Amino acid sequence: MSALRSQPRAVYAVLFACVVAFMGIGLVDPILPIIAKGLHASNSDVELLFTSYFAIIGISNLVAGAASARFGPRNTMLGGLLLVVVFSAAAGASDTVSAVIGFRAGWGLGIALFISTSMSVIIGAARGGIPAAIILFESALGVGIASGPLLGSVLGGVSWRMPFFGVAALMGIAFIAIIVLVPQHATGPRPRHIGLTEPLRALSHRALLLASIVALLYNFGFFTLLAYTPLPLGLGVHELGFVFFAWGVLVALGAILGAPRLSQRFRATTVLAAVFALITIDLLVIGIGIHNQGVMIVAIIASGAFLGVGNATLSNLLLGVAVTDTAVASSATNFVRFVGGAIAPFLAGKLAKHGIGLPLYVGAGAMAVGLVVLVVSRSSLVHVGPGRGPDERDPAESLVLEESGAVSA
Repeated sequence: MSALRSQPRAVYAVLFACVVAFMGIGLVDPILPIIAKGLHASNSDVELLFTSYFAIIGISNLVAGAASARFGPRNTMLGGLLLVVVFSAAAGASDTVSAVIGFRAGWGLGIALFISTSMSVIIGAARGGIPAAIILFESALGVGIASGPLLGSVLGGVSWRMPFFGVAALMGIAFIAIIVLVPQHATGPRPRHIGLTEPLRALSHRALLLASIVALLYNFGFFTLLAYTPLPLGLGVHELGFVFFAWGVLVALGAILGAPRLSQRFRATTVLAAVFALITIDLLVIGIGIHNQGVMIVAIIASGAFLGVGNATLSNLLLGVAVTDTAVASSATNFVRFVGGAIAPFLAGKLAKHGIGLPLYVGAGAMAVGLVVLVVSRSSLVHVGPGRGPDERDPAESLVLEESGAVSA
C-alpha cells in the first residue's frame, strides 16, 4: 500500500496507538478460561468482561463528541490513551473478577475517546488526503484485530495478568510517542459541540431507528460468538490464540477487501441480508457441534469473513439512512448497537447454565430476527447501494463512516 509509505512521524505514532487499541477487542478471548480459573470465577462472571467493555463504549459515544469539542482532538485522544494505560494495568493487578470487570469498563471509556478522535488526527497529519487516511486507518484496524488474540495467547501463556500489563505498556509507549510527535496543529479545527440528548433525539427518525435495531441484533449475535465460544471450545491459551488470530485475519480481509467489492455490485441491504443468514447458520452449526472441536473451530474461523463484510456494510447502511448530521447519527446508532449488544455476553453466561449450546441458539435467533427486520424495513433502508457508494459521499461522511465502523469491528 503506497499510502503507508512516506508519512509524517505523527501519523505513524497515531497508527501504532490505533493498532494497540484494536488489539483490545480480541485480546481477552484466549485468556477467558484461565481468568475464570485464576480468579475462581464462573463463566457468567468472566462474560462481564465483554459486557462492561462494550456497554461503556456505547454510552461513551454520547459524550465523546462533546469531549473532543471542549478539549480538542489531540487532548481527547491523549486522555483516552491515558485511561487505557491506567485501567488495563489496574485490571492486571486485580485479585477479584469484579475488579477486573470494573477496570475493563474504564478501559472501554478510554478506547471510545481515543477512537472518536484518532481519524481526525490522521486526517490532519497524513499525506494523500482523506483516501490515504482511510487506507491507513483500515490497515491499523486489520492488524489490531488480527494480532489481539495472538498477543493475548502469547502473554497469557505466562499469566492471565500479562496481556493487561502488555497493553498498558504498549499504550504508554503510544502516549509518549503522540506527545512528542503529534503537534497540536496536526489535528485541524475542533469539531462542533454535540449535546448529550442530540443523538437520542435523532433516533426519532424511523429509518435511523430501524437501522439501529438491525445493528443491535447484529451485535447481539456477533458478541455472543466473540465472547462465549472460547469457553466451551476447551482449548489451551495458545490454541485459542491461533483460532481467533485466524478469525481476526478473516474479519480484517472481509472489511477491507470483501465489503467494498460487494458494495459495488449490490445494495447494502442485500449484502447484509446474506450476512445475517450466513451468521445465523454459522451460530446454529456451532451450537449443534458444541461437543465437536473441529466443527467449532472451522465455524468460528469462517464467521470472521462474514462478520468482516457485515461490520463494514452495516456502517455503510447506518450512514446511508442518516438524515441528520452524520456525527450525531453515528453517536446515536453506536449507542444503541453497543449498549444493546453488550447484553449478549452477560446473557450467554446465564443461559449456559441451562444448556451449553443455548447461548448460540439464542444468538442465532437474534440474527434471524434481525434478518426479518431488515427485510421488512427494506423500503426505508434503500438509500445505500450501487447508486451511492463510498466514493460518492463527501469527505466528512466518509470519515464518520470509517470511525463508526472501526469500533464495531
